[in-house]
Amino acid sequence: LRAALGVPVATSSLMQVPMVQAMLPPGRRVAILTVSEATLSADHLAAAGVAADTPVFGTDRGRAFSRDILGDAPEIDFAACRADLLDAADAILRGCPDAGAIVLECTNMVPYAADIRRRTGLPVFSIESFVSWFQSGLMPRRFPGDLDDPRY
Repeated sequence: LRAALGVPVATSSLMQVPMVQAMLPPGRRVAILTVSEATLSADHLAAAGVAADTPVFGTDRGRAFSRDILGDAPEIDFAACRADLLDAADAILRGCPDAGAIVLECTNMVPYAADIRRRTGLPVFSIESFVSWFQSGLMPRRFPGDLDDPRY
């Protein structure tokens, strides 16, 4: 896509995994939380530049989130979905004690990012954090003139 368009492209939250990993202290690693652990393949990870040994956890075994999102449910039980995300966050802490950050793969997980952060104490990155960062590079914030360097 980048080659065809000739401009920077941000297509997946997973693209930020290598950057987040580079920011973590030695001995810590990124854990990915996905809507479907079964279908997030090694090819998906490789396409985003994610190391093959990056731990992946899913909400597949939960009560509502994966079922409702993947099944395009007309109504969603937000409390049950929140519980699924928090259960998955707990699974990350149990299954990956060296986790230093969590990247949310699914765009529908964004509303629960703060809850996951609060529950785990780990930084949580999502498509929202990725797109905000990306946009800040495309259109940097302009500061008031009186804050600019007076030499220019």
